[in-house]
Amino acid sequence: MGKIIAVVNQKGGVGKTTTAVNLTAALHDLGLRVLLCDFDPQANATSGMGVDKRRIRYSVYDVTINGVDPREAVVSTPYGDVLPAASDLAGATVELIGVDHRERQLEKSLQPIRGDYDVIFIDCPPSLELLTLNGLCAADSILVPVQCEYYALEGLSDLMATLRMVKKRLNPRLEIFGVALTMFDGRTNFSAQVAQEVRRHFPGKVFSTVIPRNIRLAEAPSHGVPVTVYDRISRGSLAYKQMAEEIYRKLMGGNA
Repeated sequence: MGKIIAVVNQKGGVGKTTTAVNLTAALHDLGLRVLLCDFDPQANATSGMGVDKRRIRYSVYDVTINGVDPREAVVSTPYGDVLPAASDLAGATVELIGVDHRERQLEKSLQPIRGDYDVIFIDCPPSLELLTLNGLCAADSILVPVQCEYYALEGLSDLMATLRMVKKRLNPRLEIFGVALTMFDGRTNFSAQVAQEVRRHFPGKVFSTVIPRNIRLAEAPSHGVPVTVYDRISRGSLAYKQMAEEIYRKLMGGNA
């Protein structure tokens, strides 16, 4: 049974989708069966994996709202499988309001294919609303990207409060899988100070690998490929590969 990890942070611009895309690709390269479920109406993870959202037959919206078999919607790429999103997902929140167990629709949609994968990442929207709540209810754990910048911890208290609420009322198995430090600038003492502060707030949960601020990470999405393909030896690529190895060992119970 595959592990489902929601990549979540309600702050935008923290490297959430970049992290979801590149960890999917890097873990796929390590031999795992990986699915990236794009549950963000911006559909950036879909295009970042090289999938043209204008040409897909079905999207995660069709699976979640219209009951389409998820296997018919999954798109295979050289970097891992994708359950793609399109702009129609933006209307899902309104359509889900009147649905029984509306917060569990994504969980129900992923069940038929969960056993097909070692790990499923859910790229959640940069907000704490119904789509993100669906991601939290479907997941076993969360991965939180945190940028090494001034407002790094701002809003994390809200995310942790939401996590506690979901764990108490809806999904008791939900845990923090890991915290990923992103946009680290080794030239400044400030990035190191932020990293230290995040490690203090999340003892034992922060990955040893930090993701540097790197132009190749910003360029790769415009080419429709993960950075691990766009520039395999860039600092960003090497960092995500190293973080993927940490995750691989954790998923394998430390035996890998």
